[in-house]
Amino acid sequence: MEKTETPNAAKNHEITLWQMALELLKIGAMGFGGGMAVIALMETDCVKKRSCVEVDDFLHGVGLGQILGPFAVNAAIFIGCRMFGLLGGLIGAVSFLLPSIVLVIILSWLYVTFHHIPSLQGALVGLGPVVIALILSAAWSMGRKKMQSVVGAVIAAATCLAGVLHLNPVWTLLGAGLAGLALKLGAPQDQKPGKPGTQPGILAAGATVKIPAPAASPPAVAGPLSGGALGLAGAAGLLYLGWIFFKVGLVFFGGGFVLIPVLNHQLVSDLGWLTPQQFIDGVAISQLTPGPVAVLATFAGYLRAGVPGALVATGALFTPAMVLMLLLSTFYERLRTKRFAQDFLAGVEPAVIGLIVAAAITLAPGSMSLARPVSIGLGILALVLLVRFRWHPAFVLLIGAVAGIMRPGLLQ
Repeated sequence: MEKTETPNAAKNHEITLWQMALELLKIGAMGFGGGMAVIALMETDCVKKRSCVEVDDFLHGVGLGQILGPFAVNAAIFIGCRMFGLLGGLIGAVSFLLPSIVLVIILSWLYVTFHHIPSLQGALVGLGPVVIALILSAAWSMGRKKMQSVVGAVIAAATCLAGVLHLNPVWTLLGAGLAGLALKLGAPQDQKPGKPGTQPGILAAGATVKIPAPAASPPAVAGPLSGGALGLAGAAGLLYLGWIFFKVGLVFFGGGFVLIPVLNHQLVSDLGWLTPQQFIDGVAISQLTPGPVAVLATFAGYLRAGVPGALVATGALFTPAMVLMLLLSTFYERLRTKRFAQDFLAGVEPAVIGLIVAAAITLAPGSMSLARPVSIGLGILALVLLVRFRWHPAFVLLIGAVAGIMRPGLLQ
């Protein structure tokens, strides 16, 4: 069967849609540590190893993904769209989210059935320093390639400071892009990116694609679909559940942790669907899984209507961001050849690197305590293994998890 021509066909070793899906599935299963840690994994596997996208395209995708919804999911959509169009974007998002959704459903079932969940806190303690090293190694790798000027370094430093001060990343990236426009940082028009005669993200005519630990207190309700108080067994109830989470998805700006107070207001204060303790336990469960904090919606949906509720709530929450990212990714190639877009994106590139470094700085105090030199040593060891010896992140994450399980007290 003939392979599909993709935007990076010269470099991506003829990756099929099925192989891309498996790659993002693997990244989704390893994505502990938040969005920037996942971006670091994508940079290692999809940019450096597989060459699915070029590093500048990847940085642009991460920047666009900051607008609405979880940017790690949006980055997976962008990669899929760049390689296989709209179908690739949808499959990329589903593949990336699937491990987290399945694990949350399992943990939610344990929570409802046995009033407790397995303790993974020790592993998370060990993963913390490794995640910081992973984020820094990605920033180093991308910064070496993309920050070739003093202006770029200044933009990266400014956005890093903005990230540390917790300024809205959307406005930060917009400011960096406007600086790129004002300073005309883009490539000359005769050096337009992309190969002539190809349109990345669009399948050629006639081409075929080979698709080969929280508190242990029991919940206030007996379980999903139990009792008339839930009242969500029917299709109408599921539609209403989906509408609630869809509305939340429309205002999902600023990353996963911004979602927590919004959902708390909706589900606990307004609707009374969850008790405060259930909501806290749901946040903890979302932290015990890879992928975005937004899988809290999966937990809440499960408590309301079982597995169907979990799937409906998750799908509805992510739908607005996915639609927007699919549109941005589809028109990305058409826009990026314009001089104004090149200037704007040239300002965004170092800004994204600055925000990645800011994420490491912000997360470090909670992951590596100065009072625990072992945690600092683990972080330094992980950074050396990733940067100097180029170990795959999966092996380094495994070392951290094992260290945390064996000696959690030394790292906290």
